[in-house]
Amino acid sequence: MEKKEKLTVQNPKPKSTGCDPVLFWAVTILLMTGLVMVFSASGVFAMEKYDDPYYFLKRQSLWLVFGMVVMMVAQNMDYKVLEKFTYPILLLTFVLLILVILPGIGQVFGGARRWLVLGPIRFQPSELAKFTLILFIAKSLVKRADQLKNFTFGYLPNLIVLGVFFFLILFQPDLGTPVLIGAVVFTMLYVGGVKTRFLTYSALAIIPFLGYAIYSSGYRLRRIEAFFDPTKDPTDSGFQAIQSFYAFGRGGYWGTGLGDSNQKLFFLPEAHTDFIFSVIGEELGFAGAAVTVILFAILVWRGFLIALSVKDSFGTHLAVGLTLLMGLQAFTNMGVAVGLLPTKGLPLPFISLGGSSLLVCMLSMGVLLNISKHAAQQR
Repeated sequence: MEKKEKLTVQNPKPKSTGCDPVLFWAVTILLMTGLVMVFSASGVFAMEKYDDPYYFLKRQSLWLVFGMVVMMVAQNMDYKVLEKFTYPILLLTFVLLILVILPGIGQVFGGARRWLVLGPIRFQPSELAKFTLILFIAKSLVKRADQLKNFTFGYLPNLIVLGVFFFLILFQPDLGTPVLIGAVVFTMLYVGGVKTRFLTYSALAIIPFLGYAIYSSGYRLRRIEAFFDPTKDPTDSGFQAIQSFYAFGRGGYWGTGLGDSNQKLFFLPEAHTDFIFSVIGEELGFAGAAVTVILFAILVWRGFLIALSVKDSFGTHLAVGLTLLMGLQAFTNMGVAVGLLPTKGLPLPFISLGGSSLLVCMLSMGVLLNISKHAAQQR
C-alpha cells in the first residue's frame, strides 16, 4: 500500500485592511513640523503685535485639534457617502463664495475680501472650494463616463461649474487659487478620458482672461516683473523674493538652528504663512528643506498608488484629485520661496499658519486614507 503523504496547510499571512501607514506618518510628521515652524516663525511677530509670543501657536493648535477630529471622521467614514452628497456640498460652497464677496458679510483682511467671520473664527470658502470641485469632478467623471468624448454633454457641464467657481474666487480678488484649482481639474479631466483638444482649446481661451487679470492689476504685473529680476525693485515687488533668498543662503547645508532665523525678524514678510518654507531653509538648512520636499514626494507617491489600487472609478478619480491638490500646492509654495515661480500667496499644506487651509488639507487626507483602507480590503 502506498503511504499517504501528509498534507500540511499553512495559514496565509492575513492581509492588511487598515489605512496606508506610510501616508499616515508622512502627514503626521508634516503636521508636527508645521506646528513647530509656525511657533518659530511667528513668535517674535506675535509678541510685537499681540504681546503674546504664543498667539499664533495657540490658534494653529486649536485648528489642528479640530482638524484631527475631521480627519479621523473622514478616515473612518466610507468615502462613497461623499458621492451621494456631492451636489448639496457644491451648493453650500457656491452660497459661501457668494456671501464672501458681499460687502458687510465678507470680511476684508490685507486688501482682499476672502473671509467669513463668526465670532473668533475666520474661514475662507475658497479653501473649501478646492475640495468641493475635486469631489464634483470625480462624481462627474463617473456619471458621464460614456459621454466624456462628447463636448456638450460630457465636458461642458464640468467647464461651466469650474468657470463659475473660478470667477467667484477671482473677484475676491485671488488669482492663484483658481489657477491652482483649474490645473487640478484639467488634469483630472485628462486622466479621466476627456479629449485632449477640449482641454487645449479651453486653456487657450482662458489665457486672455489671465492676461487681463494680470495687466489690469498693478501689483500682479509688478510680481511678474520681479520674478524675472527682483533686484529691479528690491524694496517693493522684489523684496519678498530677495529676503527669501537671503534666508536660504544663510541656512546653508545644516541651518542656523531652530528658532535662530534672522529673516523672520521683520525682514521676510509673511514668514509664518506664505514664506514659511524660507524659514525652514534658514533654520534647518538644505537638509531640513530636503526632508520637507521628500515628505511631500512620499505623500504624492502614496496618493497615486492608492488611486491605482482602489477598484471603483469614483475612488480613483477622487484620490487623483486630492493628491494633485496637495502636490501642486506644495510645489507652488516651495517654488515661490526658491524663485522658481512668481510670488503668490498660497500656503504650504499642513505647515503654514492658516486654519481654513489646515482643516481642508486634513479633511482631504482623511478621505484619501479612507480610500486606501478600501483599496487594501479589495486586494
